[in-house]
Amino acid sequence: MTAAAGSAGWYLRRLSRMGPREAAGRAGDAVRRRRWRSAPPHCPAGAGAPFTAALPAGALDAVPPEAVKRLLGTADRLLDGHAEFFGVARDDLAEPDWWYDPRTGRRAPAAYAFDVPYRNEAAVGDVKQIWEPSRHQYLTVVAAAYALTGDDRYAARVAAHLESWWAVNPPLRGVHWTSGIELGIRLLSWVWIRRLLDGWPGAAALFEDAPVARHQVWHHQRWLAAFPSRGSSANNHAVAEAAGQFAAACAFGWFPESARWRADALASLARHLRANTFGSGLNRELATEYHGLVLELGLAAVAEADAAGVPVPASVRLVLLRMTDALAAVVDGRLRPPRQGDGDDGHGLVVDGAGTDRWASLLATGDAVFGRLGWWPAVTGADVRTPLLAALIRPYPAGETAAGETAAPARPARRPAHFADAGVTVLRGPGGIWCRCDGGPHGFLSIAAHAHADALSVEVRHDGVDVLADPGTYCYHGLPGWRRYFRSTLAHNTLQLDGADQSVSGGPFLWTRHARSRVLAAETSGAGVARWCAEHDGYRRTVHRRRVELTAATRELRIRDEVRGGPRRAVRLAYHLGPAVTAELAGSRAVLSWTRDGADRGAVLDLPARLAWRAHRGETDPPLGWYSAGFGRKEPATTLVGSGWAGGTASPEEFTTVLGFRG
Repeated sequence: MTAAAGSAGWYLRRLSRMGPREAAGRAGDAVRRRRWRSAPPHCPAGAGAPFTAALPAGALDAVPPEAVKRLLGTADRLLDGHAEFFGVARDDLAEPDWWYDPRTGRRAPAAYAFDVPYRNEAAVGDVKQIWEPSRHQYLTVVAAAYALTGDDRYAARVAAHLESWWAVNPPLRGVHWTSGIELGIRLLSWVWIRRLLDGWPGAAALFEDAPVARHQVWHHQRWLAAFPSRGSSANNHAVAEAAGQFAAACAFGWFPESARWRADALASLARHLRANTFGSGLNRELATEYHGLVLELGLAAVAEADAAGVPVPASVRLVLLRMTDALAAVVDGRLRPPRQGDGDDGHGLVVDGAGTDRWASLLATGDAVFGRLGWWPAVTGADVRTPLLAALIRPYPAGETAAGETAAPARPARRPAHFADAGVTVLRGPGGIWCRCDGGPHGFLSIAAHAHADALSVEVRHDGVDVLADPGTYCYHGLPGWRRYFRSTLAHNTLQLDGADQSVSGGPFLWTRHARSRVLAAETSGAGVARWCAEHDGYRRTVHRRRVELTAATRELRIRDEVRGGPRRAVRLAYHLGPAVTAELAGSRAVLSWTRDGADRGAVLDLPARLAWRAHRGETDPPLGWYSAGFGRKEPATTLVGSGWAGGTASPEEFTTVLGFRG
């Protein structure tokens, strides 16, 4: 845990972002935690019921051979004990130590769950490394291999690992009982494991006929019912908790509380899906990976509802439809979405082998469930998850109202390029030029936990290659300097004043002051020139305004930054190049080059001559010049930084950058 996340000051800052209702709820949670220490809840006696939520006949036959081959390759590596989590290779997965962190070599303490300081890496280790295998999503992969082959080796390994986990992780003991999102995703994995093992003779003995399984399922659901994510924390965590609770209550309805848990979880899911999603369909956290996570969780929950015959509010399917259309709208020509905000490689449901394109899979599922629109990009590739979900989810009708009447949902007739509520605008040009402009809110809820200080940043690609890149996330806990860097203003393609972030951080998942942005113009439909203009007030008396123009005929992107009002300030303008791009910087001109599909590509970046430009790459003190392709991984990349002064004059000062593509 960083000093910021463990000090009295941090707790005061965190409390300041809560409303009275949330504070009261958290006080009640604290009382319950103390009570459960000496008087934990008890699972009622009883027996399980036969599992009835199996895959329909023929569902497995619809899985493409290419996807089966990829899945079996991954499952066989898992049988051999090999896996990789967040850039750390593991070879101990044959008999895992569920509390061990291979990155630091530490083990989490065997303590009452709510005494485990899971944010403190020195005491626990890297909690993400410990938690990830215990989401049991690698076991859903192995279980899918059994379902597709009937090979008992896969089923036996899954059973052995579940029994091992249940034995060493009794309720309320240890790090795996500290975070609701972990319990929710784990429950969803268990439901799918049971479904995928349905043809195995030992499946019932592993689940519904096993007292330890019933005990674990009940306690997971009781925990989630008692400790929901509240108020300023009700982001993707709340969706995961509700989806897992709902799935388990549908598939494992073994308990007197099951009907109530199912109804409460469905109501919570419907509420939080709406709250976490803009009307345009983009995720309110403005963190693209969480858009994917929430969409996966929502689709999985609807699959459970339809398998169990539980009616779902029409709003749930409508939100998922809008999320799917929004995803189809923002991806580039290679089906890559923006790299906006935080991302921790979190998935809702995993039944595919390594190398499966997550975003193509989601769009394929959207096509199967909702139907593609004419402007959607073509989706290539194959996956396991789509045919399985499509077999469970009933076909989406022309539309539904709450009363069950049909009415055509309003879907975009043309590909949206400007999402006014989210402040996201995508400019497109010939040759696969793609430019995301950020003029939206600073994250979601009062703490904006997964936001970056990236107001007015741009992200530019050419045929799917990052040219001006968003560097990513890299880490959450344990590496405070790197966490600060990757979510800082300097780590994004925007302008920084006086060496400060546009928004004020109060901790690794807490922002105490949010820059306010507004889009002044977004003209994306013209055939010749697409334009965007926005400004933000993060620097108090000084306003940063940015204009972006993409001219199709010349394949030229022009970025004009204005510093308006306020005192004279130090300026740093950063452009982060993708890892595939090399740069030759001479004065204020950089010649960029890269290779795509064996062909040489390039661009010329003419930078504001009033600033002094330097290239940075792989620097550590302080960090600068890095790109994180995924959580836990980073690699050197070139960052161009121009330094100078602006402000203190009656008229705005301007800095113009021109990016011209060639080849």
